[in-house]
Amino acid sequence: MTGKPRKSTGGRDARTLAERIASSPKTTPSRVYVQGMFREDDFKNAGFQSFGTGDFRILFGDYETIASWLSRRRKRIRNVHAEITARYSALPMLDLRKVKARVEPGAIIRDGASIGRDCVIMMGAVINVGAEVGRGTMIDMNAVLGARAIVGRNCHIGAGTVLAGVLEPPGRVPVVVEDRVLIGANVVVLEGVRIGRGSVVGAGAIVVSDVPAGVVVAGAPARIIKNAVDVAPEKITIVGKLRRR
Repeated sequence: MTGKPRKSTGGRDARTLAERIASSPKTTPSRVYVQGMFREDDFKNAGFQSFGTGDFRILFGDYETIASWLSRRRKRIRNVHAEITARYSALPMLDLRKVKARVEPGAIIRDGASIGRDCVIMMGAVINVGAEVGRGTMIDMNAVLGARAIVGRNCHIGAGTVLAGVLEPPGRVPVVVEDRVLIGANVVVLEGVRIGRGSVVGAGAIVVSDVPAGVVVAGAPARIIKNAVDVAPEKITIVGKLRRR
C-alpha cells in the first residue's frame, strides 16, 4: 500500500457544499398536533402545512413559525403536542421518492447525497451530504459514509464501518472505494484513502493508506495479507438477489 493518497476527480466540491450549508435557512422541522377553535383563514399564508378539519389539525413545518402562530391564538387552543425531529438543521433529508433503491427504516440520508439504482441501504446507516453510492452497492446496518465519501458499484460496506468524511477542512481528499470492493464490519477508513477495485478489507481493520486493486487487507493499521483471488468465492460474493426492489 502506498502512503500518499491519490487525488480523486469524484465527489462534491467541499467549498460548494460548505457554502450551501452556510447559506441554507436553519430550521427546526416539527409535527404538531393541536386542538382548538379554528377558522379557515387561520391557516392562509401561515408558513407551514396544515392537515385536518374542524377543531383538530396536524401542522408540519418549522417549529419557530408554528410556535409563533400558536402563541397568537393561545386563547383558542385547548391542547398541543409537538414532535421535533431536528434543531436548527441546515439540510433536510433526501427525498426518497426519487431514489430507485431499497432503503430500510431508520436509515439517515442527507439531501445532497447520491444513491445509485438498485442499492440497499440498511437500518441505521448514515449517509452524509455529498456522499455517493454506486449502483448495486449495499450499505449495511449502522455504517457511516461521511461527507463526500465515494463508493463504487456492486460493493458491500459492512455493518458499523466508517468512511471518514471531508467537509472541514475543505482541501482534504475524500475516501474513494472503487467497484466490487467488500469491506467487513467495524472498519475505519481514514480520509484521503482509496481502496482499489475488487479488494477485500477484513473486519475491524483501520485503513490509513491506499489499498491497491485485487488484494485482501486486515489489521490495524491494515496491511496486505493475500490476493483476493486466493479467497474462496463464497466468502466474497455479492448476492444480486438482495438488490432487487
